[in-house]
Amino acid sequence: MLRATAEGVSLAVRAQPGAKRTAITGIYGEGATAQLKIAVQAPPLEGRANEALIAFLAETFSIAKNSVQLGSGDLSRSKVFVLRGVTPAQANAVLARYLP
Repeated sequence: MLRATAEGVSLAVRAQPGAKRTAITGIYGEGATAQLKIAVQAPPLEGRANEALIAFLAETFSIAKNSVQLGSGDLSRSKVFVLRGVTPAQANAVLARYLP
């Protein structure tokens, strides 16, 4: 789900567009293929869900929106985001607040 990169960390996400509210809802999958499950209020039209995910991740990790980059999965529910300037320790600390 979380991997260190030269720029920061990459985060595997499973998007659930069209939800009542945007929130982290748990983990999708197990082991090395696990993804952070995020319900997103925006519909999956014209990149709106991706934009909403970028804004949500920037707010959640307290970084600028331009520090969040969609690495892969533009048209898929399974996505990988690169969070520039975030260390694995910082990312784990943030995720620990939302996951059991």
